[in-house]
Amino acid sequence: MPANKKLLVLPGDGIGPEVVREVRRVIDWMDRRRSVTFDIEEGLVGGAAIDALGHPCPDRTMQQAERADAILFGSVGGPKWDSLPFEGRPELGILRLRKELGLFANLRPAIVWSPLAQASSLKAELVDGLDLMIVRESTGGIYFGEPRGIETLPDGTRRGFDTESYTEEEITRVARLAFELASKRSGRLTSVEKANVMQSGRFWREIVTRVGAEFPGVELSHMYADNCAMQLASRPKQFDVILASNLFGDLLSDLAAAVTGSLGMLPSATLGAPDSSGRRHALYEPIHGSAPDIAGKGIANPCAQILSFAMLLRWSFDMEEDAVLIEGAVEKVLTGGLRTADIMVPGAARVGTSIMGEAVVRELDKMVA
Repeated sequence: MPANKKLLVLPGDGIGPEVVREVRRVIDWMDRRRSVTFDIEEGLVGGAAIDALGHPCPDRTMQQAERADAILFGSVGGPKWDSLPFEGRPELGILRLRKELGLFANLRPAIVWSPLAQASSLKAELVDGLDLMIVRESTGGIYFGEPRGIETLPDGTRRGFDTESYTEEEITRVARLAFELASKRSGRLTSVEKANVMQSGRFWREIVTRVGAEFPGVELSHMYADNCAMQLASRPKQFDVILASNLFGDLLSDLAAAVTGSLGMLPSATLGAPDSSGRRHALYEPIHGSAPDIAGKGIANPCAQILSFAMLLRWSFDMEEDAVLIEGAVEKVLTGGLRTADIMVPGAARVGTSIMGEAVVRELDKMVA
């Protein structure tokens, strides 16, 4: 079958290349067993791009990203680049991709697979069966607002400042996507802000409420971000879809990840708006980051990266059957008792990155035999 799915792979730094390597095994398996071929380009981002080309997201990478139907992203950053000035840090690479490609909606599922309920820091009965989705706005808010900087005041006092800023359009488009998603799930959406102390939070609540009127079948509730954090850490299964700003979504999705037991199990998708033909830019990445403390040791959990690829198949190529197949293979591996160090429980068999990836491919073979 000719390749017609343009995929850009950006392994990045730290454990990124290690876990992306395991996804390449899955891609090779799809070519061999599912007759699905991808036109794959590989590019540089983050510290790797700085070392090679002097920029965390060089123009060459942006050109590749513009051509791609989907981007599979590893991770960026590490101590090697910590001393660089802010504008040259590896993390600016993904911010450029999000901004210039218009990737405004970050979808972060938090799912507790039954075999991993014991790995959570919460009691198993509080998390077993958890299945929630955090929709994080990703091109606005305090990460992009102006003015920002560090300055010295006339009296010699120094201050650092950032601006939390949202336009009506920015809130409307991410809210509408979140409501559409909630309407396909259980019909419940919790919008999170700090309307009690922030003008941007009041505005967020106003616009989300107005958009909610377009979706009478979705039950909308509002919650302050600090209360939402507390509720996630005590009764997480009350939530279905959580909608939040860039900053609050960043914090809450990491908290939700901790509740599930490991960052190493959680994928994400960041979506742009569809064009007139229905095509949209999209980037898929695990939320665990570059984990420089374990990079190169062969012990990183590749499941979040593999599950990010499953999200890519679902959202960018409408390949639901294949996405479900991959997710099922991961679950079967976990049920069989294999664990990387981050999800280890008594009685399980501890394995490294490569063996975990091989095990997923073996399960895929069994499932299509």
